[in-house]
Amino acid sequence: MPEPDREVDARGLNCPLPILRTKKALNDMTSGQMIRVLSTDPASVRDFQAFARQTGNELVEHGERDGAFFFLMKRK
Repeated sequence: MPEPDREVDARGLNCPLPILRTKKALNDMTSGQMIRVLSTDPASVRDFQAFARQTGNELVEHGERDGAFFFLMKRK
């Protein structure tokens, strides 16, 4: 997995906070930079897929590790 330029730890937060925190972090990033988000909210899997489609940011990789979901996104 590539090293992200930034990481957002949204574990323990419920929808829509993981998306909102990610959106805020992406605003400060440049095109092509990567962000990794950690979340424990099961709904975040569906949320991040929809977020990627709606914003044009690429969901490079996602999965589950150590009891949390992870999402690796590339800024458009």
